[in-house]
Amino acid sequence: MEAFRKAKRMEHVHSDIRGPLYMEALEMQKKGMDILKLNTGNPAVFGFEVPESVKRAMEDCAEEGMAYCDFRGRRDAREAICEYEKSKGIKGIDPDDIFIGNGVSEVVSFALLPLLNSADEVLVPSPSYSLWGNSVCLAGGRPVFYTCDEKADWAPDLADIKKKVTARTKAIVIINPNNPTGVLYQKEILLEIIQVARENGLMIFSDEIYDRLVMDGKQHVSTAALAEDVPMVTMNGLSKSHCLCGYRCGWMVLSGPRALTDEYREGIVQMTSMRLCANALAQVAIPAALQDMETPASMVRPGGRLYEQREAAVRELQKIDGISFVKNDAAFYIFPRLDVRKFGITDDKKFARDLLYNTHILLVPGSGFDWHDPDHFRIVMLPQAEVLSDAIRRMGTFLDGYHQDWRKYA
Repeated sequence: MEAFRKAKRMEHVHSDIRGPLYMEALEMQKKGMDILKLNTGNPAVFGFEVPESVKRAMEDCAEEGMAYCDFRGRRDAREAICEYEKSKGIKGIDPDDIFIGNGVSEVVSFALLPLLNSADEVLVPSPSYSLWGNSVCLAGGRPVFYTCDEKADWAPDLADIKKKVTARTKAIVIINPNNPTGVLYQKEILLEIIQVARENGLMIFSDEIYDRLVMDGKQHVSTAALAEDVPMVTMNGLSKSHCLCGYRCGWMVLSGPRALTDEYREGIVQMTSMRLCANALAQVAIPAALQDMETPASMVRPGGRLYEQREAAVRELQKIDGISFVKNDAAFYIFPRLDVRKFGITDDKKFARDLLYNTHILLVPGSGFDWHDPDHFRIVMLPQAEVLSDAIRRMGTFLDGYHQDWRKYA
């Protein structure tokens, strides 16, 4: 019998957040080493607690999750989501336009699989959360990466987007606030992307999972609130804003002209009904969480954990010679740039591995976010401010004199 090989569709799929270097870090832990994991945006492991609003909602409700619920999601949860998305300015939607999944990770596949035929193209930002490019590949399509411009505070490069639209392009992905840069997009940028979609008959997928974690007095604008004539799918959930990653509460909202999406919607129904339903018990938390805007707001105002951790990280990064960055204004990520000439860096994965073995700090290099040059890495700013400050100081000490050609770091 011949060995079984991976399917060809897996060829371009990668998961650097929990990839080979992560597995090496786990082996180091088994040997007794203390590893600071700055690779995953998982608030609960850094001491963020379940909000009281969610605790109260989940009390004595075990029986509510025993049976399958509607394949689209519990009615009360979808109604709460609908009201929330309407409050963001999305018009013409009702609870039947909402599909709840086990996290945004699941609903992304529900959105892409019914849309893409073999070799269809989807424009995906670079850098971006690799779920999107991976999911396009698994759906049989081809991710085409458009550049986000660091010199323009990581805003999408509209000229690059327009240049990459072809006859095979089916959709544009927007991640706003962005992961890994932590940057919030301005309304004007969104309007320009919408116009590209309008002129070329494209769908827009807008990943807005960090929309409630915006700092510095800025306001998130939902892409779908800016146009009623363009088909859009808005993704959101509770993993980040209410620190409920393990609950796997995510959703997608279809908006825009129904006449253009009726058959596509049938495909989503096929996908979600085949799965029967998302975690019914976890959905109990959704109405309570969406009525609780104080939990996310308390984290991102001055004095809140995410705000103060961001400030601590920025203060220490500013002290490191050879690092520059755009200060994030949302989420809990920052995407610093390394001076590749100073450090002789040609392989960002090697840099991340060298850092892990010399400092016991695990992070994800820029290539893990489909960034084309070996000059960036993402920091997850979830540890307490003093822990984060110490970690970045250790990074600075490591970089002082670091050069990839030195055998010391081989």
